[in-house]
Amino acid sequence: MQSLQRRRERYIIIHVWKLLHKKVPNDINMEFYYTGRLGWRARLPKLYGRAKTSAKTLYDASFAVQGAKLWNALPKNVNTQDNLDTLKVHLAEFLGRIPDQPPTTGYRTSNHNSIVNWLNQPGAFERS
Repeated sequence: MQSLQRRRERYIIIHVWKLLHKKVPNDINMEFYYTGRLGWRARLPKLYGRAKTSAKTLYDASFAVQGAKLWNALPKNVNTQDNLDTLKVHLAEFLGRIPDQPPTTGYRTSNHNSIVNWLNQPGAFERS
């Protein structure tokens, strides 16, 4: 069984797919672009350079930023799926290769267990 964090990230990815394919209203104006090598990518919203720390924290925690980062972490064979059911199958295969080790009180962890953290950690898992 996946951790709550991993299930939440999976749901965010599925919702971003729905935004891309216009299955739900894009009320946050998330922008997408296509590259031949990486497939569909989401553009991160801009943040004013001199913003206060509290604004930067809210920015980093926003759906637009988290969704874009998670979506951009997906390989091309996942993010180019045109059907929701096939996306879920490919996404499950991809997530099955990433360790799911949620933080536990009283124990040290190597990262925050986010998909993005695992992908940025060299040698953390086998990417095939």
